[in-house]
Formats: sequence, C-alpha cells, structure tokens
Amino acid sequence: MRKTGWAVSSGIASADVKELHQSDSCPVPPQHHDEAVRPDKPPMGVRTLKAGLHTAVALCLMTALVHVALVFLHVAPSNPVSKRYSSQVNGWVFPLFEQNWRLFAPDPDSFNRKILARTAYTDSKGSVQVTPWFDLAAVDHSAVDHNVFPSHTSQNLLRRAWTSYVETHGGSDTARSERAVMLQTYLRNIAADRVAAHNDGGAFDFLQLRVVTLPVPAPGTPAGNRPPAPTEDRLLPWWKVTSHGK
Repeated sequence: MRKTGWAVSSGIASADVKELHQSDSCPVPPQHHDEAVRPDKPPMGVRTLKAGLHTAVALCLMTALVHVALVFLHVAPSNPVSKRYSSQVNGWVFPLFEQNWRLFAPDPDSFNRKILARTAYTDSKGSVQVTPWFDLAAVDHSAVDHNVFPSHTSQNLLRRAWTSYVETHGGSDTARSERAVMLQTYLRNIAADRVAAHNDGGAFDFLQLRVVTLPVPAPGTPAGNRPPAPTEDRLLPWWKVTSHGK
C-alpha cells in the first residue's frame, strides 16, 4: 500500500511537473516597445489654438496688471514713482480712464452752457460756404430729458470734453502742453462727429465752436420772458478737420 500510495503521489507530482513544463513552453507573444499604449497626440491645429489661447490670456492679464498699476499711480498721492512716470501715466489715463473723487463729493455745475458748432467748406466754384450754428448741447439735453436711464455719453461726454479743454487752455485757445493738444483734438473730434451725424451727409472741412455760458437761476426766481444774460460768450478759432460727408 505504501508503494502504491507513493506511486500515485509520484504520478501526480510528475503530472504537475509536465504541466508546468508545458505551460512554460507555451509561446508568449513578444512585446515590442513600439506597440506599447501611448496617449494620442492632439492635431497640430488644436495645439496651435491652445498656444494662441494661452498667449492671449497672458497678454490680457499683463494688460490688466499694467492698467491697474497706472490707475493706482494716478489716484495715489504724489510720490517719486508717479512724478517720474507722470507722462506715461497721463498718456494712458486721459481721457478715457480719468479717475476722480466727485462720486463722493459731487460738484454740480452752476452754469448752463450752450456748445454751438458751425462748419465751412469750399464749393465747386472756390467760394467758402459757412453753415448756421448747430446746438450740440441741445441734442444731449433732449436725449436726457424724460429718459429714465440716460446714457453716460449723452450726459457727460461733450460737457467733460469742454471742461477739460478749459482746464488745460484757460482763457487762451493755444495749446501749451501735450495734454492740452490731446484734449483739443478730443473736443474737435467729438464736435465733428456730432455735426456729421446730424448734417445729412453735408460736406465740411472746417469747424468752429462757440460756447455761451448762462447762469442757473436761483430757486424760487420767477420765470420771465427775458432770458438771463450770458456770463461768457466764447468764440473759438476755426479748426481744420478730416473731411466729412464726401
């Protein structure tokens, strides 16, 4: 019985060994490095688009940081940095990003101003033709009156352009600084665009402004038929502008 048991057990062991040898001898497909699973690369167009998007985001962030820094130097108290780079700061801030504290301490105008404009052009016969005066301020007032949500452009664009012009020029119409030249051009372009928009395509090459300043009557003053006398009637020189309406 021992021999038989040993024979049986040895037969099982030999069978296991044969199976192991057979399993070891099974052909295993060789693995090549080229056949390894690799992530698919995006097409060249997608990579270019991503690179352009990242560049655009970086430029936007840099522009935002520079804008915040320049506006901070503009509103901050005078310091060596703001004094040294005052021309760069003013060139960036004015006239589109001007900052002031009038929101917290408003200073309403105590005068009503009529900003009038007229144009001139040379006709085919060589004679100069001058148009009648056109009230630019009246157009803004009509856009604001009875309007629940008037636009910032109608309320402040022309008015602020004129007050900035007076601040830099005073009583003279000669620009004596780079900022004065810039604000003169700014006022001239606004007036030219306003006139062209209401001129029905009429051509003009020259523009002149006239500003009539009227006092605001005191509360309770009875309204009379006689209009108040103007405190100032300022006539600006003729300005050469880009041809409109041609």
